Amino acid sequence: MHGLLPALKRGFKRWIGWRRLGIAASVFIIAFAITTLVRTLKGIDTGVILTALTEIPRGNIGLAAICVFFAFCTLTFYDFFALRTIGKRHVPYRIAALSSFTSYSIGHNIGATVFTGGAIRFRIYSDYGLNAIDVAKICFLSGLTFWLGNIFVLSIGMAIHPDAASYMDQLPSPINRLIALGGLASIGAYLVWLCMGEKRRELGQKGWKVVLPSAPLTLVQILIGVVDLGFCATAMYLLMPANPPIDFLSLAVVFILATLLGFASHAPGSIGVFDAAMLVALPEFGREQLLATLLVFRLLYFVIPFGLAISIMGARELWMNVVEPWQERRRLAEACAQGNLPKQVAAMERERSLRQASKR
Repeated sequence: MHGLLPALKRGFKRWIGWRRLGIAASVFIIAFAITTLVRTLKGIDTGVILTALTEIPRGNIGLAAICVFFAFCTLTFYDFFALRTIGKRHVPYRIAALSSFTSYSIGHNIGATVFTGGAIRFRIYSDYGLNAIDVAKICFLSGLTFWLGNIFVLSIGMAIHPDAASYMDQLPSPINRLIALGGLASIGAYLVWLCMGEKRRELGQKGWKVVLPSAPLTLVQILIGVVDLGFCATAMYLLMPANPPIDFLSLAVVFILATLLGFASHAPGSIGVFDAAMLVALPEFGREQLLATLLVFRLLYFVIPFGLAISIMGARELWMNVVEPWQERRRLAEACAQGNLPKQVAAMERERSLRQASKR
């Protein structure tokens, strides 16, 4: 028996591995979600969906857009908090905001957020002297903020309204309430563990080591995640059909579970997965009306931010790699023409500026 477990562990690492297991889980979630979505959408009347779109109050759409805007404003503090935690205080807030917004919007819409979002972060932060390990730490701490906020809100919601999750996880309400209490207990235990000394808060070794935030700062971390989720859930709540009525906390439970499923699937924009989960978990609403709500929410939360993020990154790359080198060459040429710089010095300066531009 003692030799069996190590053998199984070695066999798992050699033949399967966590990466392949993760890919298989993602494929399964996406396939199951698409099958469920196709089955749910049978008999849908597109004319009714268009009518439902016109029935959503314009004021509610405007308020939902404002909530999405503030959700992305809150999202900028994910990276800002992580940067301060790892001691990179020289990186200004505007750069953290740029990194958070673009990496999340582009990464979540393209899929494989860990890799695409990490690549965008590295592209931005490398200009400020951060290396790949620093970016990995930022990704880890930002992810920790995301999960702490989700677990906290979801646990409170399921503890008060355990039946809200039953349509999705097919578990009895008492089991869902027990899971919720377990989630709250795990956060409490994590906070207590953080209070037991700084040495316990150190993760990793040698080249990769990150010190977790202290218990008071972890409460701030949880608050960031809660505010972000609160704005997102409020945006969805404002777009929901008026009948039948649903309370905010029940909708928040369904919304967070659907979001987590979409996140776990790594599907581009959580498309199919998020929508199928919402349709399955809210059977009391008309399918056409709920689809209209999901279409507007997807436009506000996925499509518009994605377009903005792509435009911002494209403009930034154009400025740094085309406009700035051209301005530098022009400045040096003018200085040389006016006799302010010897020709050799001008050539050296021009070559240096081009090398710096190429590194970016």
